[in-house]
Amino acid sequence: MQCFSFLKTMMFLFNLLIFLCGVALLAVGIWVSVDGPSFLKIFGSTSSTAMQFVNVGYFLIAAGAVLLVLGFLGCYGAHRESKCALMMFFSILLIIFIAEVAAAVVALVYTTMAENFLRLLVVPAIKKDYGSQDDFSQVWNITMEGLNCCGFNNYTDFVDSPFYTAGNTLPPYCCKNSTSNEPCKVTVAEKDSVQGCFKQLLYQIRTHAVTVGGVAAGIAGLELAAMIVSLYLYCNLK
Repeated sequence: MQCFSFLKTMMFLFNLLIFLCGVALLAVGIWVSVDGPSFLKIFGSTSSTAMQFVNVGYFLIAAGAVLLVLGFLGCYGAHRESKCALMMFFSILLIIFIAEVAAAVVALVYTTMAENFLRLLVVPAIKKDYGSQDDFSQVWNITMEGLNCCGFNNYTDFVDSPFYTAGNTLPPYCCKNSTSNEPCKVTVAEKDSVQGCFKQLLYQIRTHAVTVGGVAAGIAGLELAAMIVSLYLYCNLK
């Protein structure tokens, strides 16, 4: 009985935290979507590009809504001892857990397939929009600067792009030794052989594999623990 009460209390507190996180994410997501200029004033111009590229506001709203529902079901189920709410909580968490495992398996097993698929989408977009679409160009500039990379594959992705056509030059990130006064030419980029961003991203992930794996394992452990506790409470409720 004491174990049941303890787990019930821990379940309630854990899901209360999830609920509050959901409220916070939902509030920020709505704020970003409704009043983007104020958000940009606080977080700077870099956030403008990221927000336009991945629709951060909508993502935060979706994530906040899921956490809100999940936290509410967990809190309500533990406090009111509702078998229906506990089972719904367990089912939603199980779906999320399975989706995460499936995504991890796909990422590990089908990395080459994912690379080929992305190449078919990204490279034509670079050749079409880099240098003509400001938002698209800024996203790639930030990515290349942050990862010290050039294009998706290498400098050849930018050949025939609007940027290259306008000045017969490549982005400066494709030349290791280029400066603001020295344009990045194909001959220099070919000699420098700056790594493509996809491979650089994979390298960064592998370099920090222990940290990434630890965080992923911690999240998975919390999800498993929450599912076990919710199932235990469900089975021991009258």
